[in-house]
Amino acid sequence: MKISFVGAAQTVTGSQILVEANGSKILLECGLYQGKRSDFYRINQSFPFNVSEVDALLLSHAHIDHCGNIPNLVKQGFEKKIYATEATVSLADIMLRDSAHIQESDVEYTNKKRARRGEAPIKPLYTINDAERACQKFIPKLYNQIFEPAPGIRAEFIEAGHILGSAAIKLDISENGKSQTIWFSGDIGREKLPLLKDPVLPQNIDYLIMESTYGDKPHRDPDLAYVEFRDVVTRTIRRGGKVIIPAFAVGRTQEMVYFLNQMVANQDIPPIPVYVDSPLAVNASDIFKQYANLFDEETKEFIRKGQHKALNFPNLHYTRSVEESKKINDQFEPMVIISASGMAETGRILHHLRNNLENPKNTIMIVSWQAPNTLGRRLAEREKFVRIFGQIFERRAEIATIGGLSAHAGQDFLLDYALASRSTLKGIFLVHGEKIAAESLMDLMEKNKLGPVYYPKREDFVVI
Repeated sequence: MKISFVGAAQTVTGSQILVEANGSKILLECGLYQGKRSDFYRINQSFPFNVSEVDALLLSHAHIDHCGNIPNLVKQGFEKKIYATEATVSLADIMLRDSAHIQESDVEYTNKKRARRGEAPIKPLYTINDAERACQKFIPKLYNQIFEPAPGIRAEFIEAGHILGSAAIKLDISENGKSQTIWFSGDIGREKLPLLKDPVLPQNIDYLIMESTYGDKPHRDPDLAYVEFRDVVTRTIRRGGKVIIPAFAVGRTQEMVYFLNQMVANQDIPPIPVYVDSPLAVNASDIFKQYANLFDEETKEFIRKGQHKALNFPNLHYTRSVEESKKINDQFEPMVIISASGMAETGRILHHLRNNLENPKNTIMIVSWQAPNTLGRRLAEREKFVRIFGQIFERRAEIATIGGLSAHAGQDFLLDYALASRSTLKGIFLVHGEKIAAESLMDLMEKNKLGPVYYPKREDFVVI
């Protein structure tokens, strides 16, 4: 058996692992590498293997850094099936179509500038048509349903607790009279996250391929995040202001809505208007509602007690149209506005920031990691002047950063995750993590007598 680390190797984005056994090739993930524009096209455009020879693709969850290059894979000749959990299939459908729209829009804008310079036009990485073809190849599977994507390879999706539908991928592979179990963690969630069930720990496996995003730091308790969030909303209401939250459309937006639902139900805050102003987030929230059976017991109990449905409550408004979005800025009462993008680089959040950033009554709430050089990072670092739509704005609004909300496991839980199968482990491969995080986790694992532990580079491979 050969395992090739094609993407998210010594970096966080672009997840892609190729497993070869019994003459078959199984691709785990096909994510977009996200970084500098020049690197984006160079890394994402081509694949270091023959796409037409891949026999199946297994997807852990619907975040773009895990699924976002699937339409390009299809465009280049992949013709087989794509397996994922039911909720992931539904979320990937909207995510890939939205990503294709972004690819086409970005290239249209870039080509206008290239035309002015007399340069030839470029083509998008993939189109909406490519995304639609990709979505037709998805085959939904239940959690813990064993299936055979290729001869001699049995696969199973197991709860990962990261976002709705997220899963670890367990592969039982029989080859040349030898059986081995590979466990690919996908993105590992956390205990006690709102809405989601806790991650299932690996047991009785031979090799563990696991993420290491926060391998260098533990996280604060999610319960503290609720208290911090409540306090931000309360003090902003008292001064007659608005809370503006840049949030990722899938996962973080729904967590924020659920927290606000609890605050209203507990009478921690008055029933002020709450707006979810992002078409993608609205569509994703509809999918979350369809899969309420996947919510954790705490959320189900909240609903059973006669409270509102987890993602619906009085004064909550999901806005789809541009006209509805514009009307929000004509209102001056206290409210909460949740909008994408999560790093405030694109989308309707820019309009809300432009209209509210200079008012000291308002609060901009940062609820997720912000990449360097993004508007979200500049706000998180409390820069006094920021540029939006080419115009300089003076930040007078309060900036509140809420910790404890990461959907990725922290260092302590990552260690527990690996320790769960220590008695049978023959090797650990760390992916989806920057060098500092991965090396810190490696040191901790070795101190706990786990190993051998590897941190493969892009296109490294191992034969086991």
